[in-house]
Amino acid sequence: LTAEEMIADCLARPWISSASGPAGENPTVIVGTVRNESSEHINTGVFVEDLQRALINSGRVTFVAAKNERGELREERLDQDTNASEETKKAHGQETGADFMLSGNISSIEDKEGGKSVILYQVNLKLLNMKNNQISWSGQKKIKKFIKRSSSTW
Repeated sequence: LTAEEMIADCLARPWISSASGPAGENPTVIVGTVRNESSEHINTGVFVEDLQRALINSGRVTFVAAKNERGELREERLDQDTNASEETKKAHGQETGADFMLSGNISSIEDKEGGKSVILYQVNLKLLNMKNNQISWSGQKKIKKFIKRSSSTW
């Protein structure tokens, strides 16, 4: 839900119209690193997949594969050079470069009082222009998690 909400906000901002090509081509986006700087284990890979899905399904941007996925694709093209027919193998150097990179971090703050605690998670994302390093969009989402701890002991 956080990914969908943040991507909806991102795609509703002015950068998207100015980033579209003269013939209405969608800008190309890649998701970079989202760091977990919280006090808990959060699988950022799952969150990055959610961001990618929301971007792709929006139909407003073209999306390119992440660094680790590109490496696997490049290996496959090398394998095709040897093992695929001339008619079906895919040529090197035909990749689409990203116009923008989405990256960010997840942080948390815990506040305890008595047997209760509240964890405030904050997700910060930035959309960076690959050509000039300008920040085209910056978004933030805060989530509170209330925890009531049992006072019994084992």
